[in-house]
Amino acid sequence: MSEYGVAIQRAAEWIAVRDKVVVFSGAGLSTESGIPDFRSPGGVWDRYDPEDFSFQNFVASERSRERYWQLATEMYETIRTAKPNSAHLAIAELERLGRLDCVITQNIDGLHLKAGNSEGKVIQLHGTSLYVTCLECNKRYERDPIQDRIARGDRAPHCDACGGPLKPATVSFGQSMPFDEMQEAGLRSSACEIFIVIGSSLVVYPAASFPLIAKQNGARLIIINREETPFDATADLVIHGEAGEAMSGILQKVKKMITDHIS
Repeated sequence: MSEYGVAIQRAAEWIAVRDKVVVFSGAGLSTESGIPDFRSPGGVWDRYDPEDFSFQNFVASERSRERYWQLATEMYETIRTAKPNSAHLAIAELERLGRLDCVITQNIDGLHLKAGNSEGKVIQLHGTSLYVTCLECNKRYERDPIQDRIARGDRAPHCDACGGPLKPATVSFGQSMPFDEMQEAGLRSSACEIFIVIGSSLVVYPAASFPLIAKQNGARLIIINREETPFDATADLVIHGEAGEAMSGILQKVKKMITDHIS
């Protein structure tokens, strides 16, 4: 068996006998669904200056909000039409098998939910692009009707209830991370038995601290990523490769082990 095959087998053996598995997903998971990693060369941030789209600029002027929505609309069209890939589907299947405690995701695309994960099992650290919120009264809107307003010429939409500025329900540069989600992610990380990083470079903090929290509290740390990460030396198992191929292989073996155990 190849080194890759041994790693897949070992990951499956660990997961098959645990029910507190936390998955931590990053942009590398969703690139396999056609959503570009906006930080990579050729991505959005090669064409726009991230500082121009900070939260502080958004609240500062109507003109800044118009420019923000122009960029957000460009990004949303790709996200809106994206479909879950085999890695997303494998993670959802782990939930149905009773092995998944939760998903902690840095992604804003909602693909874990589209794949079939329960809403209560997905902690969205950076929010979601599928909804819009009012910064004044916190009223929540579905995204598509707001995009329809933009298409009809409303360049910086406002809340129907209070007139406050509307913003995609995502965490922007300079905006505070959501307290409840961060606290819950920390608690789940500290209590899990296996922590699986999928498609994250583990360089964006404070989110990148969760693998260390898990490891320091006794969990086995598995990293699945195409490139090396700063935590590879700390991990119990590192699989360099495509997320979909790796997770599909692990899931297949987990299901067989569970079936063999029952029979």
